[in-house]
Amino acid sequence: MKKIVLVAILFCFKTFAQKDGYWDKERATSKEVTLSAGKRTLLKSEDLPVGTTEFIYRITVLDENQKLSSSLVSVLKAIPDPSGISQGAAGAIHLTSTIAGSDKCTYALFSSADAANLFLKEAKLDGACLTDKEKVNKVARLVSTSSTCLTNIPYLWFGIESQNWVMNQKIVLEVVPWVDYNASRGWTNETKNEIVELAKKSEGANFLSNKNTFLATFLELVSTKYKYSEFKQMIPIERNKMVETISDESIVKSGNTINFLKEYNLHLRRLSLTKTEDAIKLLHQIIEERKLGKENECDLLGSLYLRTKQYQKAEDWILKAINLNKNEIKFQLHLAHVYLVTDRYTEAKEIHKKYKDQNIGVSTSWINATKQDFENMEKEGLPSNDFKKILRLLD
Repeated sequence: MKKIVLVAILFCFKTFAQKDGYWDKERATSKEVTLSAGKRTLLKSEDLPVGTTEFIYRITVLDENQKLSSSLVSVLKAIPDPSGISQGAAGAIHLTSTIAGSDKCTYALFSSADAANLFLKEAKLDGACLTDKEKVNKVARLVSTSSTCLTNIPYLWFGIESQNWVMNQKIVLEVVPWVDYNASRGWTNETKNEIVELAKKSEGANFLSNKNTFLATFLELVSTKYKYSEFKQMIPIERNKMVETISDESIVKSGNTINFLKEYNLHLRRLSLTKTEDAIKLLHQIIEERKLGKENECDLLGSLYLRTKQYQKAEDWILKAINLNKNEIKFQLHLAHVYLVTDRYTEAKEIHKKYKDQNIGVSTSWINATKQDFENMEKEGLPSNDFKKILRLLD
């Protein structure tokens, strides 16, 4: 009857268990020690891997000639998931060794080496994360993240005290960690905040007034693409490149491209007043390399080439802006400027005749914009022989 119940329980575990982690049998602890009568000992677990959210341990006290009928790892192979009520390790707890001696011990768990050594020397339990003062000859328990025993991984110390005052006893300790797939990536609240602080210093954050959606997307992308251990292993040049790439991707994915470019263009316009070549270089990068620039960036680049008398480049980039947005008449005005300074008055005249009665902005007329641009172009030393002809046409 017991065998039938056991089979039924294991069937339920396999059917309903969540597949969000695994028993890490490769890093399981299996230690055996002979403990003198009335003495204490410390047994240190193997490294608990990053992502350990639960672990099951089994302590068995054996007489000298006894052996375990089956290891804890072999029991857990049939039980894939410890989560939920009556699942996984909860069932494994009932499958402890069928053999145990009549001798007994008491034990406690420590997440700190100092606290563990204090127990070894003075039997103090002040620093224990789990205690069991009941005398046992076999015990198996599941420890989850609600316990402080998992706050200082990768190590645990098991302090064991013999309750046999005459004979030696053999103690067998087994520990098997449950590794959660998501947690194994190493992204805790602390490590996530590290990424958020990094994102706040990025260019994307510097040019956005509302950073929240950008920061959240940045964090999501980094934690999805990399494990925390991979992030920490990056050398500075790799990390800087990662931040640049993820920053641009986050701008787009969070829907902040327009807001970012609006502020970034203002920055480039200010920069161009003193360092035009630097502004041109940055515009090429944002259009060609970073793939963020659109029609406004092409038009701005063309305008800077016009200011520096690189007329063919100016025309090429302004035409690219027009191809991207044929309804933006501001681009047509800039193209007319290129025609005018390259002795193509007729082409410039046709553009002005077509748009002279329109506004290029909410409160900026084509005529006023043309007059302001001509003043600036004269200051830049651009050819102005035909400016008066156009102004007469507009009047």
